[in-house]
Amino acid sequence: MTTSLEVLSSYPLHDRTLRGVIASRARPDPGRPFLLYGDRTWSWGAFETAVDRTAVLLAGRGIGRGDRLAIMSTNSDAFVVLFFALARLGAIMVPINPEFGPAEAGYVLGHAEATAIACTAATLAVARQASVGMAKQPWFMLLEGQDPEVPGFEDLLRAAAPAALPEAGSADDICLIMYTSGTTGFPKGVMHSQSNFVMAGEAFVERMALQPDDRLLCVLPLFHINALFYSLGGATAAGASIVFAPRFSASGFWPLVARTGATEVNIIAAVGNILARRPRAEFVPGHRLTKVYGAPVSQEIYDAFHRDFGVASVIEGYGMTEIPGASNIPFGGPGKIGSMGKPALHPDRTLRFAELRVVDDQGRDLPDGAVGELLVRTPIAMKGYYRAPDQTAAAFQDGWFVTGDLVRRESDGFFHFVARKKDIIRKRGENISGAELDRIIGEHPGVMEAAAIAVPSELGEDEILVAIVPRSGVCVEPAEIRVWCEQRLAAIKVPRYVVLAGALPHTPTHRVAKFKLKDDKELLSKAVDLNTLGKRT
Repeated sequence: MTTSLEVLSSYPLHDRTLRGVIASRARPDPGRPFLLYGDRTWSWGAFETAVDRTAVLLAGRGIGRGDRLAIMSTNSDAFVVLFFALARLGAIMVPINPEFGPAEAGYVLGHAEATAIACTAATLAVARQASVGMAKQPWFMLLEGQDPEVPGFEDLLRAAAPAALPEAGSADDICLIMYTSGTTGFPKGVMHSQSNFVMAGEAFVERMALQPDDRLLCVLPLFHINALFYSLGGATAAGASIVFAPRFSASGFWPLVARTGATEVNIIAAVGNILARRPRAEFVPGHRLTKVYGAPVSQEIYDAFHRDFGVASVIEGYGMTEIPGASNIPFGGPGKIGSMGKPALHPDRTLRFAELRVVDDQGRDLPDGAVGELLVRTPIAMKGYYRAPDQTAAAFQDGWFVTGDLVRRESDGFFHFVARKKDIIRKRGENISGAELDRIIGEHPGVMEAAAIAVPSELGEDEILVAIVPRSGVCVEPAEIRVWCEQRLAAIKVPRYVVLAGALPHTPTHRVAKFKLKDDKELLSKAVDLNTLGKRT
């Protein structure tokens, strides 16, 4: 297998811009396939041409350096072309969850001051409503579907007159503002440069030992850092090919893997759990998938992919929108299920890449085995929060990004996630990790999803409430959960309250929105108090 550095070095040098890396990968063999979507296949050369034509179209409609264009759409080839075309102009893409309502989308559009909105027929009504209050009304185009009042992207592209392009965007230009999921307060716009995207992709080549003949499958949404910086960035850096699905489909996943010849796919915990628990009749043997990247990876997810689905490498890592790809399990081992791994590496070892520290509340470094807050320093850290200098300053300490995550480092250099700093339950003088409870209770065979939160205790501090979504067709009794926890957790960690729910609230990146559970004033009244085994509080 060719080393990651050899993969990168096999292509012409470039200037760390999106345009530069595409030109570099297209030059040796422009006819190689790059992007596949539906029944369309884009070669590297055709994609490069489409990017330049789209940049001409956007420039002709007034988009220039620093302007923001919002995309409110499911995954598509047009989505990707627009991203690279905007970067070609030094302009900025603002991806928006297509499931947002008018209020959520309106905040992002207004804060980003979008000049234009690319959407689909399905999201057009919400996008229009969301833009009503903007000081300057954006113009619209459709990536998919039709509307008599809004031009389609392909129609605009065909009608665009040939023109010379302005000076290309630079490596330091912001190319992306990605709004965080907003688990508390308003979402923040995370800014990343073109160089960040390119280097993150190169690091993903190292992380997953990507080769030019790999075919990555992207089922995660392009408003997520994982899909953009890892799947798309990694495929681009490796000169590989990438298949985009409009969205994740559990029943269609394995047929898609087999049909497209995918060799690598990225998942999140929700996707991994769903696939691990789906009927094995949906699995299609004889696929080419050999690599899966995701986080967190439980024993159940690892066993399902490695043992049941025949995937050789299941790699876990850690990152945030602000600090993509900060750590990972080394490809080829050694591995530790449930670990964040070690600091991420770039193929070029002369480049100083991810550095991780564990500190106490005073910012002092802690010894191995101690739990403290994780600080990360990386050359691909965000360039700041858009229009939020004070929040940007507060996010860094002497160049180190303050993650808000509690971790511990072992003597062998592996890091382990403990909890979000704000996901700590304080009970009788002890700190209890909500994330640990989520994981342990989520391993119950009858549980699809679990979320533990703090609720007030009569004795002061906190009691533990866990909200549970049972698996379809399975009856889960609160008493079962108590026994399950007593067998696996210290007595102080056993929840007092259990709520059975049809669904849990989620952030746009599919994490449980615990702040919404905590804000539900009726949640405790719906809970079973395990101290009374069946009586309602």
